[in-house]
Amino acid sequence: MNAELIVLLVVVVTALGFDFTNGFHDTGNAMATSIATGALRPKVAVALSAILNLVGAFLSVEVAATVAKGVVNLSSTGGEDLLVIVFAGLVGGILWNLMTWLFGIPSSSSHALFGGLIGAALAGIGVNGVEWGGVLSKVVLPAILAPVVAGLVAACGTWLIYRITHSVDDGTKERGFRLGQICSASLVSLAHGTNDAQKTMGVIFLALVAHGTITENTPMPFWVKLSCALAIALGTYLGGWRVIRTLGKGLVEIAAPQGMAAEASSAAIILTSSHLGLPLSTTHVATGSIMGTGIGRSGAEVRWGVAGRMGVAWLITLPSAAIAGALCWGIASLIGGLAGVLVVFAILLALSALMYLRSRRQPVDHSNVNADWDGRLEPAGDATYAELAALDAELVDEIPSPPAPRPDNVSA
Repeated sequence: MNAELIVLLVVVVTALGFDFTNGFHDTGNAMATSIATGALRPKVAVALSAILNLVGAFLSVEVAATVAKGVVNLSSTGGEDLLVIVFAGLVGGILWNLMTWLFGIPSSSSHALFGGLIGAALAGIGVNGVEWGGVLSKVVLPAILAPVVAGLVAACGTWLIYRITHSVDDGTKERGFRLGQICSASLVSLAHGTNDAQKTMGVIFLALVAHGTITENTPMPFWVKLSCALAIALGTYLGGWRVIRTLGKGLVEIAAPQGMAAEASSAAIILTSSHLGLPLSTTHVATGSIMGTGIGRSGAEVRWGVAGRMGVAWLITLPSAAIAGALCWGIASLIGGLAGVLVVFAILLALSALMYLRSRRQPVDHSNVNADWDGRLEPAGDATYAELAALDAELVDEIPSPPAPRPDNVSA
């Protein structure tokens, strides 16, 4: 087994690792509102989403073609040099995904991947190494338009739902729309598989072309489809509870009619983009839809502070992932050859482990993902009981003492 083949295997493993992080990072796009409204129990929701992501991954390869041929200029380099660029871009995308997951920020996995690839290509090839036309038309413009369009559609849908059902009592309305949410959330999960799983397929395809295993015109190999589908399904099943909590509880206190409107809006837009081959950010679509439901319902609260922090994260995702990708390429290139790739891979594993261990200090999981939002990502745990105990003690101190008994020899 020669060094170039080992590099290819490391790239494929890293790509599947990115696909896995994409799955758990984006589970909330489909299931956050259904979990928040109680339409689905948390574990049932992520299991259903995983199955439908798996199915959706086989329905289309249009987005995969865009990723494989629309970001990196294949004519400007090849062989092991291109493999290292792809590898460095993947590492940059994974690190940004994990960092935003740690802080519960629903940022775009798609933009993390594209940013990493763009940064690595710029560092390794130069300005001519990036297909700027494809990046502008199929990445940047959809990123600007998607949340706006999704928000408007969801706002109109929410307003119509409440307008049409204004005479229905709230209990009946909630029960009915919770059933509807099961269908609409399932459709979003299916749509997510048709769009996001394709991105990793495109990256692996790009690596195979660089290695010379296939050509640019070769159909997508079945094993690539299957492995990517399984990786994103597994990540989805594990559930990115921290991001689910932010989307379900942090943006809007959402009711079942709003949840169904958000999911229907997201599904329609994502499926359309998959058909057109646009690698849309499903996170931007889902977040825009959820915010739209808060605008469309009279009296609903939209937490604009949380939305503002997410907006900042969206703006810096591409450049941040690009810097990470460029740095990874620089380290690999400085050391050189297989050793450089293995060193960067070791750095990836170490940083990933550190972020995971940090998340376990204050875990968010299926048991507390629906806890009331108090401005913090991690619901209060043992500290809450300590605070209650202190409050109890304070209240006891404030209770007046009973009067002292009178001596028996004192007459009434």
